[in-house]
Amino acid sequence: MGRSDSKTGSIARRASLSALLNPHVVLETRVRGEIIARIDGHAANLGKFGAVSADWPDRLRSGVPLASLKSAHGKAGSGLLRLVRRLARLGLMEYRLAGAAKGEPLIVVEPQVPDYWPRTPQLKDTDALVLSRFAYVRRRSDDLIVESPRADAVFRIYDPDVVAALAMLATPRRVGELRRRCAFGLELFALLLDCKILFKADIAARRVQRPTEGDESLALWDFHDLLFHARSTQGRHANPAGGIYPHVDALVPPPAVRPRWPGKSVDLHRSSSSATSLSPTGRLLRKRRSTRSFDTERPVTLAELSVFLGGTARILSKSSAAIGKDGTPIEYTARPYPSAGAAYELELYVTVGACEGLARGFYHYDAGEHALVPIGVDAHYIAVQMHSAQIAMGAVDPPPILVTIAARFGRVSWKYSGIAYALILKDAGALMQTFYLTATDMGLGGCAIGTVDIALFAKMVGIEFHIEGPVGQFALGRPQQPGVSAR
Repeated sequence: MGRSDSKTGSIARRASLSALLNPHVVLETRVRGEIIARIDGHAANLGKFGAVSADWPDRLRSGVPLASLKSAHGKAGSGLLRLVRRLARLGLMEYRLAGAAKGEPLIVVEPQVPDYWPRTPQLKDTDALVLSRFAYVRRRSDDLIVESPRADAVFRIYDPDVVAALAMLATPRRVGELRRRCAFGLELFALLLDCKILFKADIAARRVQRPTEGDESLALWDFHDLLFHARSTQGRHANPAGGIYPHVDALVPPPAVRPRWPGKSVDLHRSSSSATSLSPTGRLLRKRRSTRSFDTERPVTLAELSVFLGGTARILSKSSAAIGKDGTPIEYTARPYPSAGAAYELELYVTVGACEGLARGFYHYDAGEHALVPIGVDAHYIAVQMHSAQIAMGAVDPPPILVTIAARFGRVSWKYSGIAYALILKDAGALMQTFYLTATDMGLGGCAIGTVDIALFAKMVGIEFHIEGPVGQFALGRPQQPGVSAR
């Protein structure tokens, strides 16, 4: 660790925070001062900035101090700040923190959510900081990074002193001590605090406070579960996701059917009935398909939606039990699909684009009352959610009805340790199959959707992503042509 000024007991010079363009982004300036951003074959028009913008792409490539942007005056200064803000809203900026002593980079901050902007909250010497139990350091290619499923950014580490400081923060440390022992100043700690990689601790009450980190809902999460939830969905990371075939040029695809094990097999055809004697359930399973094209002229009716929701998710009965030494009461329900420990943590939110007898909007399905409760949300959010579902399905049009399966995570993790999130996903899978079979039985079409934006959903319902969040979606509608489907 570095040494502080012996006379003042503080760092002689503050670290420098600069904004720089994401290395994968190319900025093009047009004759009239128009600036275009290009990345991965996509282009975004950032607006017109005049002739003064000619050298801005080069400046942003090398890095522009944020302090100079905030203090800039005149048309050029305000224009450059406006450009940086627009790039930041698109998640196309990074931020470099240079060391106070040599000016070399300590870390580079990579935003993981759109519109991230680095903030450095004020720290008092009496404040105590400690590393979040959800934070971790790992190697990514040739980089060493620190990240957390709760953080809005990833930190690339360039100075080993930063790793030493993180190790020191495994136990709470006063800011005054950090100021004396760390040569790079407090800006790094403020950035980490803002991203919830660090949090302020009450040293006297740390045994009570540290599992919650200021939020009691976090006490119900295991580290790997929250990480899995945040990284296997969309909205809280900038990693490639979905069917991108990442190994197509390196590995041969595994076969569709597993190679046969050696040994004499038992022929089951001789012991089973013919296909013509299948039960109604067996025939229903054979007919199940994923439907991606829906009839826009004949939308699902409210009566049909009522039957679908009632047949798949309505509460059939309620019961209660006493748990633990003190007989803590806990309530249970029974519903048409199975659920781990009868927790029934899944909630249904219905986004309606077209449904005869029901207005376009966003609704919660009250499984106890068998009712749809409207939730007021911005129409833009509904459009974005529907468009995302359309892209995920590879469909020509958005689905008429989109059912989002959300989980009240604490309902499962209150009982189960280490396997809570895995159980929730199993429950979601069971409900998906129930959706499929019910839709098929009704002559409707459906399609399970594997990606979902947890950040968008959090904005729509106003609930933190770790308290109640989506774990799957299902498109519902009337098939465009009965019997014609995809996979």
